Amino acid sequence: MEIIETGFKDLIVIKPLIHADNRGYFFESFNCDDFQKAGINFTPVQDNESKSTKGVIRGLHYQLSPHQQAKLVRVVEGMIYDVAVDLRRSSPTFGKWYGIELDSDGKSQLFVPGGFAHGFSVLSDIAIIQYKVDNVYNRLSERGISLNDPELKIVWPTGGATPVISEKDLKHPSFMEAEYNF
Repeated sequence: MEIIETGFKDLIVIKPLIHADNRGYFFESFNCDDFQKAGINFTPVQDNESKSTKGVIRGLHYQLSPHQQAKLVRVVEGMIYDVAVDLRRSSPTFGKWYGIELDSDGKSQLFVPGGFAHGFSVLSDIAIIQYKVDNVYNRLSERGISLNDPELKIVWPTGGATPVISEKDLKHPSFMEAEYNF
């Protein structure tokens, strides 16, 4: 696997080694030993999958400490624009965001450490996303930040489709008003 630094501490793009031939392909989407050798301390305890249609924007979601979740995000089918916002107050990139296109053809993954808010927009007709997390879902510590926060200025591409956002995500507070304890 190839590790690509993003300029954010511990936020990493991972390109797996893909073995392809006339039968198809094979790759390891996660190998604990390889992650540890690369200095990524990540032990997943839950595997999640979502399916969305073009124009859907989900996020920006996170859980408060001590229930924060590191995530390993990959696209099984389609293409998304994936975004991570640094909520770690002591980080030099606090309040900054990183965005990257992830798709099922390239199979790159984004490792999002705990202390980041996460979201994505769907650029293809459908997108199936899988992400492993290192802490189970905790409803009481679930939080979010407005997708259209004027402080963050995130541009959400939607592949030309009208944005589709849940009522819940439309009600998230701004970055300045949000609760985070990292």
